[in-house]
Amino acid sequence: MHEMSIAEGIRGVIEDAAKANSFSRVTTLRLEIGRFAGVEKHALEFAFDVVMRGSPAEGAELQIIDIPGKALCYDCAESVEIEHRLDPCPNCGGGKLLAQGGEEMRIKDMEVL
Repeated sequence: MHEMSIAEGIRGVIEDAAKANSFSRVTTLRLEIGRFAGVEKHALEFAFDVVMRGSPAEGAELQIIDIPGKALCYDCAESVEIEHRLDPCPNCGGGKLLAQGGEEMRIKDMEVL
């Protein structure tokens, strides 16, 4: 379950930010996750709650923002939104797509005290 290691990485970022910016508590953390990032959101929510115990983010609300999958269709030369990597182009039905978004995962922001 790599969601646990993701949560541990988030904890490290939070702890570093708390030291650098002199805050003691995170109340809300907003995390952007692309559709193709391969992250199981429910597992990440569970891991977040477990890993954040004893940290500035203990008890913080985790808000996950879904980033759509995007691709460039070589057949119609349009940038399109797709649900799955192997989906055809929703505009022309073409199958020559180059993924251009949806793999990212980043902390968007956090509310701190």
